[in-house]
Amino acid sequence: MAEELERLRSITSTALLVEFAGGRGLSLPSILRHTGIREADLRNPDAEVTVGQEIAVMRNIAVEAGDEPGLGLLAGMNCHPAGLGVLGFALMSCPTFGHFVDVAVRYLDLNFTVVAAKVEFEGSEARLVRDDRIVPDEIRRFALERDFAVVMGQLQEMLSGPLPDLRVELALEPHPIYEAFGAVLGANAVVLGAPRSVMAVPLATMGLPLPRANATMARFYAHQCAELIQKRSSRLGVSGQVRELLIHHGRLADQTRIAADLDISVRTLRRRLADEGTTFRELSTETIGMLAEELLVAGLTVEQVADRLGYSSVSAFTSAFRGWKGQSPGHFGRVHRGRSLVRV
Repeated sequence: MAEELERLRSITSTALLVEFAGGRGLSLPSILRHTGIREADLRNPDAEVTVGQEIAVMRNIAVEAGDEPGLGLLAGMNCHPAGLGVLGFALMSCPTFGHFVDVAVRYLDLNFTVVAAKVEFEGSEARLVRDDRIVPDEIRRFALERDFAVVMGQLQEMLSGPLPDLRVELALEPHPIYEAFGAVLGANAVVLGAPRSVMAVPLATMGLPLPRANATMARFYAHQCAELIQKRSSRLGVSGQVRELLIHHGRLADQTRIAADLDISVRTLRRRLADEGTTFRELSTETIGMLAEELLVAGLTVEQVADRLGYSSVSAFTSAFRGWKGQSPGHFGRVHRGRSLVRV
């Protein structure tokens, strides 16, 4: 949890929050109170903040403005795709909606949302599931509303219209404003009071061609997104360096190998990772999961991926993959195969 709050992100999202709050009459000192963000940082397009700092800004806004239902929706409508930089270009260039979802989830840290998300396949549906465990209870509604408005706005603008057969389930208490915003933003159905927040479409929709498709540009901008995230990760201390080395090796590397690459002892590696709130096992699992997805998308069989990643058996790899993605590697490969153009 601590590591997630320390992830670096562009200050653009925070600056938009501050702009929104200023428009509602909140003073800058009250918005930035106890965040460690300076006024000068907001004017620097290259400045970065942590997820924790942006959450602190949200908390200040919610407290000062009263956090009535709909406040987060208004804040989210202030976030336009043009502010996404290279991620915006990558999304606009995607050949299909499935590619769009892949890129959006893979490079979520470059978007305006501060929470994690994953894609699940259930029956004949593809479901984007939101995970807001890092968000404090007192601003959970505000953050969810903002993300809902942000994602729906991006879909409408980048797809040149509403997405067919989109169903949205929100972990929010019923309120007329949510039905109204759902209709305005193009959701066919909005279900309130859900146990978790989900956006669902028929599986066939993943193959929907997009109006600005350009595979070459999609590949180029996705590569830039990957480089930007890696640069930010590498500035997060030893954990960032470990991730980079695991990716470089391209297969399961043990602590001894990684410690040697860093020119430190295994004991020192463990201690430094613990200081950053993580472990080698967590970082290895996260990185190997990403590599497994890439290899399956590239067309390798489940047996080949299991062997390349150093698993003792196909069943061991399949069990691990189900833990990461909630589905078998074979199913994932069949659904996503051929989408490597935008998976870097």
